[in-house]
Amino acid sequence: MAASSAFLSTFISPQTVSFSPKSSSSLRLLPPTNVRMVRTVTLATASQPATGPRTPRGIMKPRRVTPEMQDVVGVPEIPRTQALKQIWAYIKEHNLQDPENKKIINCDEKLKKIFGGKDRIGFLEIAGLISPHFL
Repeated sequence: MAASSAFLSTFISPQTVSFSPKSSSSLRLLPPTNVRMVRTVTLATASQPATGPRTPRGIMKPRRVTPEMQDVVGVPEIPRTQALKQIWAYIKEHNLQDPENKKIINCDEKLKKIFGGKDRIGFLEIAGLISPHFL
């Protein structure tokens, strides 16, 4: 304990360091008082007042699609999120999931055009394979 208190005391006062445990001038370390972290509530103010619904951005923004994608989703412009939903609806409607492994999709002719001519794809590949079809 003497060595550790001497070590700690070097950070507090390097002039009064004592390495002997029987020293009369040893420094006593007191435990810290009950320190509380106080959170303050701040109010955020809007930089501009809301003027109605915000225009869609990013993956929510409708984009033009290729004719191959249009055959499956049925519209010339669609957001990526909705296109993915439409493709899943098409897959389930035509029973194109592999019965033994539902993560695998067996592509028909329309889906082969979208998915680069592949016969079977994993469900995680869909989002990446539809990217080139958004213009």
